[in-house]
Amino acid sequence: MSRVAKYPVKLPSGVEAKLDGDQLSVKGAQGTLSMTIHGDVIIGQEEGQLTFVPSESAKSWAMAGTTRALVQNMVTGVSEGFTKSLEINGVGYRAQASGKTLNLTLGFSHPVEYTLPEGVSAETPKNTIIVLKSASKQQLGQVAAEIRAFRPPEPYKGKGIRYGDEQVRRKEAKKK
Repeated sequence: MSRVAKYPVKLPSGVEAKLDGDQLSVKGAQGTLSMTIHGDVIIGQEEGQLTFVPSESAKSWAMAGTTRALVQNMVTGVSEGFTKSLEINGVGYRAQASGKTLNLTLGFSHPVEYTLPEGVSAETPKNTIIVLKSASKQQLGQVAAEIRAFRPPEPYKGKGIRYGDEQVRRKEAKKK
């Protein structure tokens, strides 16, 4: 049994949590995030921290732990924010961020233009590195996965878009 739900989520200074029925909204310097709380979980708010109490059903401990982890990510996101970096490998492969659009040249016959959703921003410190920033960890991961899906890294030459911390297992080429 997981014990994640037993630990409270501490709210840092400058972060406000508002509980309205089954809706929880967290507001901080990076923005506002909200989520719907599962019916098996009861959230208590006291003195700058949130506590999670499961109901009597069998799966409620699991839902309480999941809810606690999601709320912790929301609090971290609105106070500090999340970043994820992508690396582009390949001859002629490059990226350029301009406003809410990410222009990618990935060896196709046409350039790929990806429009970033609201709440996600992109920077390109080099033309082969993309740095994504967002307050929502879930949305950030989804955007990074969609960008990586345009040209995932292939195992023979390693060309493609990979996460900054991803290790691509290389295969040996066919021998004569």
